[in-house]
Amino acid sequence: MQKIRKGDKVVVLAGKDKGRTGEVVRMMPKDDKAVVRGVNMIRRHQKQSQTQEGGIITKEAPIHLSNIALADPKDGKPTRVGFQVQKDGKKVRVAKRSGEVING
Repeated sequence: MQKIRKGDKVVVLAGKDKGRTGEVVRMMPKDDKAVVRGVNMIRRHQKQSQTQEGGIITKEAPIHLSNIALADPKDGKPTRVGFQVQKDGKKVRVAKRSGEVING
C-alpha cells in the first residue's frame, strides 16, 4: 500500500517550487517519483507530428517522492502518513499531524 497515490493533494518540501501545492497526476513507483499538476514545470522543444503542433511546450516534470508530502485534509499543511486497521478490518491511511483518515 502506497503512502502517496494518484489524485492526492501534496505539498512540495524542497526545490524551486517549495511550498506550492498540487494534485498528483501520475505515480512512478519504480523510480520513486510523481508528476504533480502545475509543479516543476519545464520547457521543451517539440517537433511537429501528425497529432501535435511543434514549438516550445511547457509540461510537468517528475519530482522525487522525498521532496513532496501529503497535505493534511484538515489544514492543508504537510503531514506524514501512517496506516491503521479499522474495526471492519479495512486498512486506511491516516494523517500523523491531525489523526484524520485520508480518503481514497
